[in-house]
Amino acid sequence: MSQFEQVTVVKKANVYFGGQVTSRTVVFSDGTKKTLGIMMPGEYEFGTDTNELMEILGGEMDVKLPGESEWITVTEGSDFRVPANQKFQLIVKEVTDYCCSYY
Repeated sequence: MSQFEQVTVVKKANVYFGGQVTSRTVVFSDGTKKTLGIMMPGEYEFGTDTNELMEILGGEMDVKLPGESEWITVTEGSDFRVPANQKFQLIVKEVTDYCCSYY
């Protein structure tokens, strides 16, 4: 899906790591949420409150998922999932456009 129809967009941005990672929250009519954002090159660690699906719309990063010892490379058109209440690490290699779904 390349666009969302009939949604509400929260105007205030989510800003992390001094502005290196930003996103906007999109709320659907059924109450579900997604965020659309940009990550600048760098190393980051995030924590989850709910299950997350991270879709990479552009760019490239290495990801270390919870409980894994190996890094995986994720590029445009790829995705990965992170369970609730976990931490995961990213090494963003180039400006990366993403969509995160919460479920």
